[in-house]
Amino acid sequence: MTIAVGETLPDVVLHRATPDGPEAVQSKELFAGRKVVLFAVPGAFTPTCSIKHLPGFINKADEIAAKGVDEIFCLATNDAFVMQAWANAENVGDSVTMLADGDLNFTNATDLKLDLRGKGLGERANRYVMVVEDNKVTHLAVEEPGAFEVSSAEAVLGAL
Repeated sequence: MTIAVGETLPDVVLHRATPDGPEAVQSKELFAGRKVVLFAVPGAFTPTCSIKHLPGFINKADEIAAKGVDEIFCLATNDAFVMQAWANAENVGDSVTMLADGDLNFTNATDLKLDLRGKGLGERANRYVMVVEDNKVTHLAVEEPGAFEVSSAEAVLGAL
């Protein structure tokens, strides 16, 4: 069953992309005691993700922070090396923390999966955005396949 507003996030291992390589982190620790925005994309370097989704959050990071958000996370079902390369290519800097869910631990546990098998992409994270306060989901907007309407930085700003 898909995670819903009011529920607690699963505690799983993710990998944070760092200039020194992947760092394993427990999701429970990432979200503990603070307000974060997590947006997920089907894949790094893919068109909508690179042209619209990630750049929107980079450009709106200060406005999102001004709404009381402690950190913005971008999650993709890629490995941490790819996520770091994407962060470098997009000049992410400190505006967004890149999280790798290459084993689909978080994606499967939240049931926010997109099945792109047969298209050469396998199983991926769906495109969505959530606001999490101390490990509890307070806002969740999941895109229909192929859409980019409810998970943008502008949309989450309206929900904060």
